[in-house]
Amino acid sequence: MERTTVRLPSELLARARKKAAAEGRTLTSLIEEGLREAVAPRPRQPSQQKPRAPISSVAGRGLVDLSNSAHLQELMDDDVIRNAGLIKLR
Repeated sequence: MERTTVRLPSELLARARKKAAAEGRTLTSLIEEGLREAVAPRPRQPSQQKPRAPISSVAGRGLVDLSNSAHLQELMDDDVIRNAGLIKLR
């Protein structure tokens, strides 16, 4: 086992000493437990997983002509206005 020095805020150290004493253990064991928890690998929670893009297919022609940048900008502007609730479009 190695020794090390850490700098802790006085208030945190006092709380840690009080907790260790209340649990009948050493300050070292309390710090070791907390450090082990902090560095332990954690499984990803479902809410932390990246959302998957929906898969969709369109029958017929596409809804947006990606080669027409002016039309794309117009659609994005309309979407911003619609989402802001400023006016109702189409």
